[in-house]
Formats: sequence, C-alpha cells, structure tokens
Amino acid sequence: MKCIVTGGAGFIGGHMVDALLEAGHEVTVLDNLSTGRLENLAHHKEKAGLRFAQADITELEAIRPLFNGMDWVFHLAALADIVPSIVDPVGYYRSNVLGTMHVLECARLSGVRRFIYAASSSCYGIAGIYPTPESGPAAPEYPYALTKHLGEQTALHWNRVYKLPLISLRLFNVYGPRSRTSGAYGAVFGVFLAQKLAGKPFTVVGDGTQTRDFVFVTDVARAFLAAAGSSVNGEIFNVGSGKPQSVNRLVELLGGPVTHLPKRPGEPDITHAEVSRIRAALGWEAQVSFEQGVRVMLDNIDYWRSAAVWSPEGIAGATRDWFRYLGGSK
Repeated sequence: MKCIVTGGAGFIGGHMVDALLEAGHEVTVLDNLSTGRLENLAHHKEKAGLRFAQADITELEAIRPLFNGMDWVFHLAALADIVPSIVDPVGYYRSNVLGTMHVLECARLSGVRRFIYAASSSCYGIAGIYPTPESGPAAPEYPYALTKHLGEQTALHWNRVYKLPLISLRLFNVYGPRSRTSGAYGAVFGVFLAQKLAGKPFTVVGDGTQTRDFVFVTDVARAFLAAAGSSVNGEIFNVGSGKPQSVNRLVELLGGPVTHLPKRPGEPDITHAEVSRIRAALGWEAQVSFEQGVRVMLDNIDYWRSAAVWSPEGIAGATRDWFRYLGGSK
C-alpha cells in the first residue's frame, strides 16, 4: 500500500514507519518537525520506499497534494502533553482539531481506502468504570484531552457523512524507545530515565500507588497495522495492555531513590483499558510485558542523556498553571 503517516518523525509515528516499511509498504512521512526528529527515521535513509515531506497540517493547501494516490492514512500528528495545553489552548485547537479536519478532508478528496486516527484515552478523564470500555462517557479534564476528543469526533463525522473508511484507536499510556527527550514536562518514563542517568531521585506524584495502563510502542504500531488491514469501519477501539502497573512498580524495576510530589488535580488514580473489543474485532492484543518493556528502556537509556533532568522545584514551576486552573484556585 501507499501510506502517509502524519507525525511520522515523532515517537509513535517513527515506530509506525518502521512497521509499515518492514511489511513492504511505501511510506510518506508528513511532519513539521516541531516535536518530531529526523533522527527517528535515520535508520531508513537508504530505503527507496520512504519519502519525507516537511509540512504543517494546519496549512490545508500545502499538504493536500501529498495525499494524491494514497491508500492508507495514519494520523498521528498532534500537540501532546497536559501542561502546555493549559498554557496554549489556542495552539492545541489549531493543531489537534483544525489540523485533523484538514487531514480528513485531504484523505476524503483523495479517495483513500483506510484512515486510522490516533485518539487518546485521556478523553475518559477520571473514569467511573474500570476497566474502562469504549462506551464510557467522555469527560476530558484539560485542553489536550478535549482537543484530541474533538479530533476524534470530527473523524467519526467524516466517516458518517462522507463515508470515509475509518477506525479510531484510543491509545492508553504508550512507552518505548525514542520517546521525546525535549519540550515540556511530560510522560513519566522520560522524566524517570533522565533522573536515573543523572543520579537524581525519581519524582513520584502522590504515594505512587496510582496505576497506568502502559502499552509498548511496537504493540501500538501492530494495532494500527491490524486496523488498516481490516474491513472494520466506523469503530472506536481501546489500545492498552489491559494490565495496569503502579508507579511504585516502575520505580522498583528501574531502581533508585524516590522523592514525593503533591498529587495533582485532574489526574486519575487508575487508567485501565477494556480490550476485549479490539481483541475480538481485530485479533490484536499486547505482546510485550511490562517487565520486558522496562528492560528495553533500560537497555536504551543512553538515548535520554540529552533530556531535561526535572527537579521537584522545576516540576513545581512547570505545573503551576496546572494547579491554578485544574485545582480551582483563583
């Protein structure tokens, strides 16, 4: 197939490119390199099946020609992370909602055969049901979650109105090699690995008993491939391991001292994907165990030597707006 991966120079996008090229498909990467890195694609530089286009999904006319003749679209381009979305909601709407609509429209006008949208489990907010099914109500707690959910609703609307063949995958806590090392304070793995390299204590929020449904990035890429290769249409599927792990368990596997930070508003104590629907419909389930995944991260820890090393004071400054808005203070 001829495929286009938006955000293909990013963390998940780069692994998606790996999986597609390994399966023998032709790939065009569309990325504005605001957070993506060409280094994530460098190991493919000699491959004839890969093309790179630096462009921004918020510029409709600039990206439209790239979709001509494409069979499959994997839409992973987005602004991520909680903190910057609170500071810059306008930028997040522009990228994650308007940009998504542009990608959908380009796909529709080009007559693509499959469109796979990378949605976010953050749409569930602080869920009332665990494991959380796809039918769980949407209750986004911050602008990133809201804009990803609005992007998903836009995608489903294009499916209903314009018959664009589409599946939405709600990703839970994705981790793995080549995750971002720069930018705003973000995912726990990157924070902890940089702290371990620097000999600093792990900054654990709350008492560390909170659990997250961690899913390894190569398993996520497999889910996208399974979705694209299926005949399923207009459906939403959770993509998680279905086996939540505590932050304390992560600390135990990584090994090192701990310092504790205040619990944050708007963060769930649990994320836990109900994965029976994707198993039944697409035959997909996570294959990499948490212990195996952490071992891979430790084997590749040098990647995080250039990452920011967050201190409790730095985190407090970075999350000030988080507490200000989500905590209800004035």
